Amino acid sequence: MKRTALFLSLAAIGISSGMGSALAADPATINWSKLATTTVPMFYPGQSTYEWLRSDEHKNAAKEVKRGDACMSCHDEKDAEKDIGNKLVKGGRLEPTPVPGKSGYKDLKVQAAYDAKNLYLRYQWKTDNAYAGTEHQYLRFDGKEWKVWGYPKLDKVVHEGKQPGIYEDRMSIMIDDGKVAGFAKQGCWLTCHDGQRDNPKQFTKEEVAANPMLTAIKKGDVRKYLPDSRTDPSDWKTGKTVEELAKLKAAGYFVDLIQWRAHRSTAVGMADDGYVLEWRLGDAGKDMFGGNADAKTHEPKFMWDEKKVGYKSLKALDLHKGGDHFLIREKNAVPFDPNAGWKEGDLIPDYIVSREDAKGSAADNNATGVWKDGMWTVVLTRPLGLTNDDDKNLKEGGVYNVGFAIHDDNITTRGHHVSFEKTLGIGVKKGTKVDINAVKLP
Repeated sequence: MKRTALFLSLAAIGISSGMGSALAADPATINWSKLATTTVPMFYPGQSTYEWLRSDEHKNAAKEVKRGDACMSCHDEKDAEKDIGNKLVKGGRLEPTPVPGKSGYKDLKVQAAYDAKNLYLRYQWKTDNAYAGTEHQYLRFDGKEWKVWGYPKLDKVVHEGKQPGIYEDRMSIMIDDGKVAGFAKQGCWLTCHDGQRDNPKQFTKEEVAANPMLTAIKKGDVRKYLPDSRTDPSDWKTGKTVEELAKLKAAGYFVDLIQWRAHRSTAVGMADDGYVLEWRLGDAGKDMFGGNADAKTHEPKFMWDEKKVGYKSLKALDLHKGGDHFLIREKNAVPFDPNAGWKEGDLIPDYIVSREDAKGSAADNNATGVWKDGMWTVVLTRPLGLTNDDDKNLKEGGVYNVGFAIHDDNITTRGHHVSFEKTLGIGVKKGTKVDINAVKLP
C-alpha cells in the first residue's frame, strides 16, 4: 500500500480554522462519508478542438455546434464518454501520436461542501500508473552542463526515445458564472484551439514573434483562449488589442482555471489560481512555484540541503522510490553550489516550491492531495466572495458552469481526460437542477 510521503493536511501547515475566521472549516475534519458523491465521466478528447467541432469533419454535428447547441444534446446516450474516449485514445484522425497503454476513460468522484468562508471540492480518481505522479521535469548534469531532463509523453523527444516521459499528475476545474457565452453549452472546448501546443497547425516561434497581441502581452507560445479574444474566434493570430482585452476582462468575460498539481502543489498545500481569456493566465501576485534554472547559466538556483534530507541530488533510479522529491525553498533547499562535486546523471528539480513566497490573488486557493492504493484524493479549498478582478465571485445560492480535467500518466496539454459541460451549485434551493450541489456544513 503506497501513499505520498509528504501529504500535508491544512491543519499541519497552519491553515486550519484556528488561523482565521471561526466560520471556516478545517477540510481535514469534514465527514465526507455523509455527503453525496457525483460521478463525472471523464474521457480522452484527442485533437477535438473548437475548430474541429465546427468543421465538416465533425459529421452530422457541425451545424448544431455552430448554432450553439450543447455537446450533451448529441452525446447523451449511456456510456457516450467511455465510447468516445476509448476510440480516440487508440489513434486515428484525432490522435496522431497515441500514447501506449493510456486509458480512454476515467470516473471522477466529486463531492462539494461550503461554509460562510469557503467552497470545498473533494475529487477522487484512479491513476493509470501504479505510483503517485509527483515527479516533474528535472535539471540533469551531463558532465559539462545542466539541461532539462524529462518531458510529457506527447512530446516528440519522448516518442523518439531521446527523453523519458516525466510529468506531474494534475486536477483542474474551469468555472464560468454565466458571462462567457457558450461555456454552459460547450464547456472547455471554447478554450481549446488549433494552433495550440500539440494541436493541429501548431504555432511556430516565428509566427508568435510576429503576432502583435502575443508580443503585447509578452507570451512566447499559444495556449488556451476564449473566442471573443480574437477578431476571428477560430484564428489565434487575430488577437484583439490590449485595450479591448481589458474591457472584456472588466466585464467578467473570462473563466477561472484552478489547478492542483501533484508536484508543485502537494508539498505546500496549495492549488494555483489562474484564468483563461486571451491566454492561460495566472492571477495577480505570485503562485507557489517558480523555475529553478538560472536564465543565464542554466545551472540550478537551489539544491537539496543534504544535512536535512540526506542527499543534494538524485539519480534516475531514485525516482518513484523512497517517497516524494519536492524542493521546498523554506524547508529543505539551500543555494546551489557549483563546486559540490557534481557527477554525470545528477538530478535536481526544475521547479522550486514555496508557500512563503506565494502572495496576492494567485495565492487564494489551498489544497491537499494524497495518493493511496492507486487513487488520488484531492480536497480543494476555494474562498467565497472574492472581489479580485481575476476571480469569479462564488456565492451561496449561485449556479456555475464548470468543466473538469485530469492529467496523469506523465502527460500535459490536450493529453488529459475531460468532462462535458456540468453545473455546480452552492447551497441552491430545492428544485434547482444542478449536476453537483455543495452542501452547507453544520
